[in-house]
Amino acid sequence: MIIATDRARRPTDFTRERVIPSAPRFCPFCPGNELKTPPEVLAYRTSGGPNEPGWTLRVVPSKFPSLRVEGELDRKGEGLYDRMNGVGAHEVILETTDHLASLASLPEKQVADLMFAVRDRILDLRKDQRFRYILVFKNHGEPAGATLEHPHSQLIALPVVPKRVQEELDGARRYFEFRERCIFCDMVQQELETQKRVVLETDHFVVLCPYAARFPFETWIVPRRHESHYESLAAEAIHNLGQVLNQTLKKLDKSLENPPYNIILHTAPVQDRPLDHYHWHIEIMPKLTKVAGFEWGSGFYLNPTPPEEAARFLREIAV
Repeated sequence: MIIATDRARRPTDFTRERVIPSAPRFCPFCPGNELKTPPEVLAYRTSGGPNEPGWTLRVVPSKFPSLRVEGELDRKGEGLYDRMNGVGAHEVILETTDHLASLASLPEKQVADLMFAVRDRILDLRKDQRFRYILVFKNHGEPAGATLEHPHSQLIALPVVPKRVQEELDGARRYFEFRERCIFCDMVQQELETQKRVVLETDHFVVLCPYAARFPFETWIVPRRHESHYESLAAEAIHNLGQVLNQTLKKLDKSLENPPYNIILHTAPVQDRPLDHYHWHIEIMPKLTKVAGFEWGSGFYLNPTPPEEAARFLREIAV
């Protein structure tokens, strides 16, 4: 990662696409269209029955899944290469009935409900021993990869641990073997002591712009208490996480004028025991710059906004 100070930019200096949702002619995720999606696997409701209106949050299998539950892995080698069938699960979490809402505009309780739904689905899916990792992410806005406007997140259960996740796990393990401490716990302690990159903090979480931020205004939500698996989070902390995530996104929306972004939950592989060396966290990456030839060719990211400057801007935004 390279902090390109000669290209330094404040929030108002970025040329970006704002996310401005429009009323749809037809949306399969809106209330009344429940039969246009596969049958729900989870719903929080105030009224009605399964696959009927009356829900406040709904989880359905993807109509166009990346992986399918049916079948066997059938691992085999082909010379130098390994292959297996695309077995897994792909689910869509409909965060609200309001097509024009966002996580920043929703009440904090509804954002907390999203985080409860993520926990509930991980706890259910990890019972399938074929699944090694459950990736949870949100693409907000077309530049961030969203193909439907209705507020939603996605969950994909995988039969392998993704390469980038494994690299993060291995790096955290090496640090722990050398220092006998979790690198994320050390990071939280250092950031709280210096306060230079802290955006906000509660009894349960620290929101910070990481020291080696790859993207301008990249923001992490890190638990203060060591836990490797998100699904182990207690109810009180999940309620607080809903508040923290909502406030963080409000700050980003206000300072960057409703930017597109990606949110990714980093958590330990679901079949692993609790890990002393790994610490789950959430990464939020606004789409303010493009990844181009230099980044793909070198593996370095050019970030024109120092994380200290980004954190200061976000700290000063009242929500």
